[in-house]
Amino acid sequence: MTENIGMVMGLLPITGVPLMFVSYGGSSVITSYILIGILLNISSKRQKTIFVK
Repeated sequence: MTENIGMVMGLLPITGVPLMFVSYGGSSVITSYILIGILLNISSKRQKTIFVK
């Protein structure tokens, strides 16, 4: 997200970085959903192990 803001403000060069969940294209959207799913799975497993007594 900071890359996109930097490009709009002219601080960073304009490149082909897709916006997560907004850009048109199947592979970008599928990859984003897979990465979010992996992160949610990891975070849920960590919370369970931290609070087990």
